Order: sequence, then structure tokens, then C-alpha cells
Amino acid sequence: MLLGQLSSAASPLSAEQVQKLQGLVAELNPIQQAWVSGYLAANANTAVLDSVTPSIQANEAASLTILYGSQTGNAKGVATQLKAQAESRGLTVKLVNMSDYKPNNLKKEKFISVVVSTYGEGEPPEDAENLHEFLYSKKAPKLEGVKVAILGLGDSSYEFFCKTAQDFEQRFTELGAQTVFARADLDVDYEGEANIWLTGALDAFEPELKAQSAGSAQVIPMPGVAAITSQYNKQKPFSAELSIVQKITGRDSTKDVRHVEISLEGSDLTYTAGDSLGVYFLNDETLVDEVLSLLSIDTAIDIKLGDKALNIRQALIENLELTQSYPTFVEKFASATNNSELAKIAEDKTTLREFIESRQIFDIIRQYPAKLEAQYLVDCLRKLQPRLYSIASSQSEVEEEVHLTIGLVEFEAFGSEHLGGCSGYLAKRAEEGTLVKVFIEHNDNFRLPADTNTPILMVGPGTGIAPFRAFLQEREASEAQGENWLFFGNPHFTQDFLYQVELQSYLKSGVLSKLDVAFSRDQAQKIYVQDKLRKNGAEVYAWLEKGAHFYVCGDANRMAKDVHQALLDIIQEFGGKSEEDAQAYLKELRNQNRYQKDVY
Repeated sequence: MLLGQLSSAASPLSAEQVQKLQGLVAELNPIQQAWVSGYLAANANTAVLDSVTPSIQANEAASLTILYGSQTGNAKGVATQLKAQAESRGLTVKLVNMSDYKPNNLKKEKFISVVVSTYGEGEPPEDAENLHEFLYSKKAPKLEGVKVAILGLGDSSYEFFCKTAQDFEQRFTELGAQTVFARADLDVDYEGEANIWLTGALDAFEPELKAQSAGSAQVIPMPGVAAITSQYNKQKPFSAELSIVQKITGRDSTKDVRHVEISLEGSDLTYTAGDSLGVYFLNDETLVDEVLSLLSIDTAIDIKLGDKALNIRQALIENLELTQSYPTFVEKFASATNNSELAKIAEDKTTLREFIESRQIFDIIRQYPAKLEAQYLVDCLRKLQPRLYSIASSQSEVEEEVHLTIGLVEFEAFGSEHLGGCSGYLAKRAEEGTLVKVFIEHNDNFRLPADTNTPILMVGPGTGIAPFRAFLQEREASEAQGENWLFFGNPHFTQDFLYQVELQSYLKSGVLSKLDVAFSRDQAQKIYVQDKLRKNGAEVYAWLEKGAHFYVCGDANRMAKDVHQALLDIIQEFGGKSEEDAQAYLKELRNQNRYQKDVY
């Protein structure tokens, strides 16, 4: 019997257990399914021998609650590190995603650590939205006696750097909580400083936690199976072969979009539809040589990068950020070169952000060349950060491969062609067969429904189609019975219909129940995906009412906001709700994980 056809009547499981089992298996590839099957069989045979009940005394140990809100997985990773380090000290810890945390429990807490990222225009990540809103509401409880430590992760190239962490600290303080360790706002190159902060925060928490735990329960841990984790991660990426890089937009398209296939053969990397792939890239060697020449730096010189000695040219190609500009580079470079004009620009935040918006680091060095020692240049730069791409394949379909849909970033500025760091590398410089360093970034906030009978609506214009290609492959592989409706948009039908043949095949086979396309430049009046949503408003609302999950992937600044507003309009018009009730309706969809976004 296929799992999708399993019912509680035909098994010893309850309806809820069947749904949970279907949801788990939908996230596993065939190898993982086989392992779990064997493990469960062995576990059932030894259940009687392992039926030792842990003894717990009446008093519970004082616990440190770690709350994390993560958009791309970095905050979750740091929070997990904090948990591991706390447990290594013998402390009791609860690690909770903010989306799973009941805000009313705040009044029961005594020790809290918050690890949270910021995205967009100073907004909390989606899984932190409810707790953030609750803290700023009249329902927020007094928190006298609560001890807190807060860590923020962000990107200083954005204006509202680590604002969410600052918001949390402000509200905790206003509600009476005591900060036991100073908040840190960490940039993209956060790993070293994060470790220092974790140690300091635990040093602050530990004495009182242990004092309150004295004489309390000691839990006898049950024997179990350690979680299987890959040996490869962001700090230790896998060297994977770049198999295929194929342009999938037409010759006359205004966009250059590439379908990329990467082999994971020889690794133990697994992923679920909705996850992202982190890709490390190499900077353009020609531009690196130009930088060295403009700064009169000898290419043979060695420099220090952390605790390693590297050749300066190698470091600039492999290890340091030279495309994406950010404020601290301008400030440090102005100081290192004693450039008064650049220093003046750096003094005014508004002027500085306007300056870096149109410039890559290459451009700044071209505009302000100077003789500079190699180590000074290195000290101005931050480490190269991997780029994250939504995975465009299901491992159930492609097995030891991973597919991406990458839009090449290219533009003319200051008299020369400019390319994005990673997209330029993959599309223009890396040849098929090249080894690229990659890792999987799991995204628990962008998942198919556990019940494969649930209908889904997907809105993915442009390269936002990527995760929905993975969703469709997964729904087909799992023989899901739920309906699938895709909204796709791009400028022109003839040039920009990404994965057209595949989508039409899914329509023909019935995997894709409905496909609505918006080619904005094919008629006098521009039509976008939000317009298609409104045109189908009655049916969209009907799908939501029958339990559909709604997904959005793509541009955060305009498209996602326009789609959100279209949804509000649809709910008001076809649900007969006020604007306030429509907002509440969407909020409840988010709370139920039925409205999920993967936006950038």
C-alpha cells in the first residue's frame, strides 16, 4: 500500500499519526526511508528491553530558554551552537524556534537568550514576526526578574543593520528584564565574534543557573540514536562537480537565466524541497590583478587571514569579498589610504549608502587608487560569503544531484561591464567539470504540507520558480493527491518562459492542476502575477478556505509585497471581511504554516 493512500482504518495508527508519518516520509529520500525502516524494525524488537523510565525528582532544574528567529539558517545555527556549549557545561537548555514558541510562556521564564537575524527594511524574519508583534502589544507581560542576553545577526550593507535584535532588547528592557550580557550586532562574517559572545553569555548565565539547579532533578537520559548529520556544512563545504550550466532564456531576452546542475556524488548531503544551496565562488582573476596593480601591491606577498598565512593574490581570489560593497569597507579604506574625500563620504550615513549602492568594491578602488600595504587591504575587507540559492530539484527525482535556477547579475557602470560575484562565476567563468564548494542550508520555514492531500498555491515569477519546480517533482514522486496551482510571470512568453516544456508536461499529466502565467511586456498594459491572482480571486479564496497552503518566492521589495496586498484584497472581496479581519486571516494562515515565503 502506498503511504499516500494509508488511512487510520487500515492501520493501527490514529489519523493524526498517519498524517505525521506521511509528512516525515515526504521529506526523506529513498536511502533515508530505508534507514528509518530498518531502525524502526530493530527498535520494535528491542522495545521491551529498552523500556526504562527516566527518574525525575519533583523539582525541575533551572533552564536556559534559547529563542531563535532565522531567515536563512544562520541564527538557527548559532542558537544550536549555544545549546551545545551550554549542555557541555551541564546546563539545562530549551532551544525553540520563535514560530513554535507560545508568547504567553514568557512570564514563566527566568533565563532567556535570543538569537535573531534581520532582513529587508529592518524587519524580523518570518518565524520571529509573532513574538516580535506580541512584545510590542498590550498583552506583553511584565518581565521583572528575567535575565536575558541577545545576539543579532545581519548585514551592514543594509541600512537597518540588526534592527530586530535591537527591538527585542528594547522591549525586554522596557518590560523589566535585566540584560546580563551586552548585545552584539554581528555582520555577515560573524563566526569568530559569535563564538566569543556565546562564551561570554554562558559565563554570565552559568553561576545563577547552577545555583538555582542545586538539588533539583537529574534526568537519566534514555538511550537513543544520534541524529545523522552531514560531515559537510558552511564551515566545511563539499567540493562538488559543476555538471551543467545551460541558458534557459531566449537570445533576445533582457534576462540571462541559467539552469545549473551540480553533482553531489560522493557526499552524504541530503536536502528537502524548500531548502537552499550555499555556493562559494572565486573572484575574477583579471579584476583581482587590476586591484593589486592599482594599489601597488606585489602579487608574491603573503598576508595573515585569521590564523593562516596566504598569498595575497590567492586570498583575494578565494577568500575575500570584492563585489558587494558595505559601509565598513569604505570607512576602513578611507582611513588606510588617508583619503579625505572618501572619509567625508563615510561620515554621512545617507551619502555613504547612496555611494555604495551603485559601486562594487572594485569600483571604489578604481576611483580611489593609492599605494597600500597588502595586509592593510586585507584588514579592510571581510571574508567572502557564500551565496544562497533556492534549490530547484527534489532529491526523490534527481538523487545525487542538486539543481539551481540562477539569474545572472550584469550591468554597465562607470564605463565597464559588471557581474554579480557568484552568478558571474557560475555563468561566465566556471567551466563544466569545475569543482565548486557547496553546502545545504535547510529551511524549515518553507515546506510542503505534511498531508499530501492538501492543495497548494505557488507564486514564483522569474527565478522564483526554482523551489516550485522542486515542489512539483516532490509531489509527483510521492504520488501526492493534493491539487497544485502555479502562478508564474516574466517579461515575454517567447523569451522568458522558464521550464516551459516541464510545466506543460505537468499540466498534461495532472501533477499541475492549474497554471496561470503573466508575461508583463507582451501587451500594452503590464500584467503581473498579483494581477492574475486578483483575476482568479474567487477561486483563490475558495482554495484557501478548503485548506490550501500558499507559497511565494522571489523579490521581497516589490513582488512579495504586491502579492500580499492582492491576497488581502481577495480575502476582503470574496470573504466579505474588513481590512482588519483580512489581516487577521492572513496572520492565522502564517501561524498554521499555510502562508510561507522564500523572498530575497
